[in-house]
Parts: sequence; structure tokens; C-alpha cells
Amino acid sequence: MTALSAETVESLASDDLAVPQYDRSRLRAGIVHLGVGGFHRAHQAMYLDRLMNAGQALDWAICGVGVLPHDARMRDALAAQDGMYTLVLKHPDGTLEGRVIGSIVDFLLAPDDPEAVLSTMASPEIRIVSLTVTEGGYNVNPVTGEFDADDPAVRADLEPGAVPATTFGLVTEALRRRRDRGVPPFTVQSCDNIQGNGDVAHRMFAAFARLKDPELAGWIEEHVPFPNSMVDRITPVTTDDDRAMVAERFGVDDAWPVVAEPFTQWVVEDRFADGRPPYEEVGAQLVDDVEPYELMKLRLLNASHQALCYLGYLAGYRYAHEVCADETFVRFLRDYMAREGAPTLLPVPGVDLEEYEATLIERFANPHVRDTLARLCAESSDRIPKWLVPVIRANLASGGDVHRSAAVVAAWARYDEAVDEQGEPIAIVDRLADHLKAAAARNQEDPLVFVRDEELFGDLASEPRFVEAYTAALDSLHTLGARATVEGLVAG
Repeated sequence: MTALSAETVESLASDDLAVPQYDRSRLRAGIVHLGVGGFHRAHQAMYLDRLMNAGQALDWAICGVGVLPHDARMRDALAAQDGMYTLVLKHPDGTLEGRVIGSIVDFLLAPDDPEAVLSTMASPEIRIVSLTVTEGGYNVNPVTGEFDADDPAVRADLEPGAVPATTFGLVTEALRRRRDRGVPPFTVQSCDNIQGNGDVAHRMFAAFARLKDPELAGWIEEHVPFPNSMVDRITPVTTDDDRAMVAERFGVDDAWPVVAEPFTQWVVEDRFADGRPPYEEVGAQLVDDVEPYELMKLRLLNASHQALCYLGYLAGYRYAHEVCADETFVRFLRDYMAREGAPTLLPVPGVDLEEYEATLIERFANPHVRDTLARLCAESSDRIPKWLVPVIRANLASGGDVHRSAAVVAAWARYDEAVDEQGEPIAIVDRLADHLKAAAARNQEDPLVFVRDEELFGDLASEPRFVEAYTAALDSLHTLGARATVEGLVAG
């Protein structure tokens, strides 16, 4: 077994493992990426690596930035490997496709040296600042859609003379320096799973800038593009078993490899301030309007993940592929997509929705990806309001069906009671975990307590059709269990 590094990478090449075919010493950073996790490394960094292997985009390499102290783990892992890591695609037939990705050339940790981050972002060579900071990283009030300036870290960044610590503070200060020096602005490119992710980023960064420096906010509004994008690739959390697999199968000692499904999609609004890599040459779609594609993904793929994770977990499953080996659950998912998700969509150019829905089931059912239900159940307060609540609202407005969507919300409420149907504890991973568990603990005495949270659900608790479907599903989950509830929905 060989430790991955610049010195060893060529020797690791084999029929099963591709390595960079470009001279990494020639790479120059053109992108700063905030939030270097598994998804970024399986997606945007992979697209750039493809371009580099084709002899292009050598001046568009990535400088990663960690904004939180725990990002030191990623910094240390990548530093030991000269920025490289192994990406392994797990095909449904068990085939493993390995590639060493070399498009990340540096990693800076903002809590240790914010000035180094700011200096890099303010340099003319950086033309894109991209983000995967999770759905909750944009400080959006889920009901009003406005910027939440009450966050303590945000308030600290708004103090006069504060050294920036948040994503908002760092990006805004870097843009201020560029403006003052006459350097063109960079493009801010969100790669997070949020509807209108560029529009959301635009509103939130502009709102922060208005509070910090109204004149600068006006300049940002006029000069800084925030293109929308739709991103898609199932990327489970890396496990020790994955590290062992990379070592055994490919002979690589990799501190933090990435595993993912073969499918990948990236639809990008073609709106950049100072150039961009030719992403379209390696499979990305550059379009004028991303919205139809992102609604399709959020309301079919992402919402379907929520439709399978809580009910599947409560029924005793622990992996997505286990749920999708159960024909009853598959029927439930297909019914949700066809009868509740798809009717709320705009026309999607070039996409056959029935084929897309079938492909989703095939992707979820890949037994080698081993996507855990616990991962899909995590941070639900940032997901359900953005992915599933809009489906419910659209169907309430149009007279459409909401029974399956309401049952998913009920399953979330039941899941957050933090004990499964066998009496085993459930670890609730959510920024609002304490609040959610306290509400869920009262589900049986007050069936609407969970959905009265207007920050998450708005006024759904006062919508009769939703209330009827939700309370029926919650009662069924308590009295009959998850499997019988799903069977009833499929039969009903």
C-alpha cells in the first residue's frame, strides 16, 4: 500500500485507477471554494479534473477554504496528499471505477489565518468563488425568505473593524478590497441544493453587505453575478470501510477518499463576471434558465430521499438500497413522484420525466453506494422546508393530492421522537434537534404540535386538507407502524 502524494501518484496508475495526466506544477488557482466536502470533491472538482486531463483549464485550479474549525481535518488530510484524493465510482453491478483527482492545489483554514483567505480571494487570479456550505449555510429565514442577521457569528462580523469569520464576512470583505483596488469582481457560484441557489446567495450576501456597508452593497448588486445551478450526484459520507476498500482494491493509502454513484449532472446558468472554465466540454449543461431542472431535481430526487428515509428507518431499514429493494416502498416513491412531485413542475426541456423517475429508483437502489438513511435524515429542518413544503403548497393551491407528502412530514415528526419502532434510540442530527425533539415528544397528546412551527411550515397547520392527511398518517405511524402506513398509502 502506497501513501498518496505528488511523488507517488504516477506509480499508482493502473488499469483500475486513473491518475492525473497533466503537470500539476503548471496549475494556477482561479477558483476559491468554500466548504470542501465529499460532494464538492465528487462533483465540481471532478469536472475540473476532467478538463485538466484534456489539457484545458490549467489556470482554473481550486484553492479550498474551510470556514469552521472542524475543517482542519480536511485541510490536514489534503495537505498530506498534496491536495489529491481518490474518487471511486460504485456501479450497480459492483464495478469500481477509481480516479485520483488533482484539481485542488491549496487549502486555507479561515479561523487560523483569515488574512490569507482574504488576500487570496482579493487577488486578480481568482475569478470564481464557489460554495457548498449546506442548505443552512445561507442564513435564510425559512418563512420570510429574508436574511437572518441575528446569528451571533453574523452579528460579530457586522461589528466595525471586525476580522471576518463567516462566509458572508469573508466574501464581502474580499469584494470590497477588489473594488477599492480596481480589480474586477469574482463570480459567486453556489453549488448547494437550494432552489434558485444563485438567487438565494445573491439576496443573502447583498443583505449582509447592506448591513455592513450600503455603498458596497450597491456595487455588489450592480457588478457581481450569482449564477443559478443544479447539482446532482449521490455522495455518501466516507467511512473507514471505504478507506479500507481503496487501500485493498487500488493499493492507495488515502486519508479521505470519496465514493459516489456513476451518475452526475450539473446544469449551470451561463452568467460569469470574468470568464469560466469550459464546463460544457466535460458534460455540464450551460443554459439560460436553470429553474425547470432544479425544480425537477429538488422535488423528485431530493424530496424522494426524504420520502424514503424516515419511513424506511422506522420500518427497520438502514440503507437507501434496502428500502428500494422493497416493492411496496418503491411503489410509494413512484406514486409520490408521479402524483405529487411531478405535477408541480415546469416543463423541463429535453427530459422525459417518467424516464427520469425510473432512473432515480435505479440510483437509489444501487447496493454498492450504501447511502445511509441516517445521512438522508440529517439536517431535515434545512431540507423539508425547501424541498417538500413547496410541493405541498403547490398541490394545496391547485387541488392536487397531498397524502404522501403529508405522510412524509408525519414520518419526520415520528422519527424526531428519537426512538424507533423496536424501542431503540435514534440520534437526531439537526441544528434544531433539541427544539424538534421537544415538539415531537408531544405528538400523541397534541398531533399538530410539530407542524405548528411557522418557521418550518408556515401556516400548514391551518390548512384542512393537509391537517387531515397529516394527522391520519401520524396516527397510523403510532398505531400500526411505518410499513403498514406505507401499505395503506399505496393501496389507498
